Amino acid sequence: MEREQLWQQAEDFIRVCYAELNKSEEELADRLEEVKKALADLGAYTHTQEELTHGAKMAWRNSNRCIGRLFWETLEVVDARALSTDDEMAEALFRHLELATHGGRIRPVITVFRASSAARPDARIWNRQLIRYAGYKTENGIVGDPISAEFTSFCQSLGWRGEGTPYDVLPLVLSMESEAPSLYEIPKELVLEVPIEHPDYPETAKLGLRWYAVPIVSDMRLEIGGISYSAAPFNGWYMGTEIGARNLADEDRYNLQPVMARIMGLDTARESSLWKDRALLELNAAVLHSFKKNGVAIVDHHTAAQQFKRFEDNENKRGRAVTGDWSWLIPPVSPAATPIFHSTYENRTVTPNFFYR
Repeated sequence: MEREQLWQQAEDFIRVCYAELNKSEEELADRLEEVKKALADLGAYTHTQEELTHGAKMAWRNSNRCIGRLFWETLEVVDARALSTDDEMAEALFRHLELATHGGRIRPVITVFRASSAARPDARIWNRQLIRYAGYKTENGIVGDPISAEFTSFCQSLGWRGEGTPYDVLPLVLSMESEAPSLYEIPKELVLEVPIEHPDYPETAKLGLRWYAVPIVSDMRLEIGGISYSAAPFNGWYMGTEIGARNLADEDRYNLQPVMARIMGLDTARESSLWKDRALLELNAAVLHSFKKNGVAIVDHHTAAQQFKRFEDNENKRGRAVTGDWSWLIPPVSPAATPIFHSTYENRTVTPNFFYR
């Protein structure tokens, strides 16, 4: 990035950040002068702890695809920029897991590793999420999660061997010291899992279904004021439909709609029987019931939609326009029953923000 362009992005961010933090005009002027000098001398600048913390929160606030933005100010920001080895990175991610899981009372957390620089390899987390189940290619199809099949093969090429069950947690694949990745098994005690059962269909419990408690996205880079952080895993808590209507239900994932329909005794010979709709609804009911029974935080899509409307109201009162990707904000179950379905949003990218690598 050209220095002039970087300066413009840095200045824009710092002006907004300092205004939101109620900094004085003198503090703002001094900081802008520091940044300008750093760019002239080094071609880059370093965020203060306060800038990093508020910038990461702003990135969540600006995430067009996220329905859970009401809680952006509660994000706990862990500054891991001083770390330089793969082992240190792994330990930081283990701490993230423990901090975020919080015994089931999920906390929103982001861990930010060093900024990108032309002088060294980017810090990289190869996993799409810190916790995900393996997908093993077999003669009879995929055992586990099909979305992980390629990454599972990659882990195996690095020497990893799972147990071959449908719910094997993949290892972390990390690289900080060089472009060559290192493997790290996640300690079992750090992975909270929820056994899935249905309150009205006991046979569901016999399927041995489960899902992990915390969705920690790790394949996006964080950009704040022109500075890019290639490794900045973050999490909120699950909305039930993410598991019940997508992970467990999609045909190219665990494909459990037909199984749930069989348990319910539904007529699957005719689409007009709406067996898919009924099975999908009960899969979601099972997920919500199971998480709540096990004391793990989760939100249903109706509550999440109401929370998003509160976020919109808060932002409007503060004079900030709410951007959004409508196709992502509407839930995959009964979207027309939520206020988001009847709203429109400008799908415009505002920084700070998260970007797919």
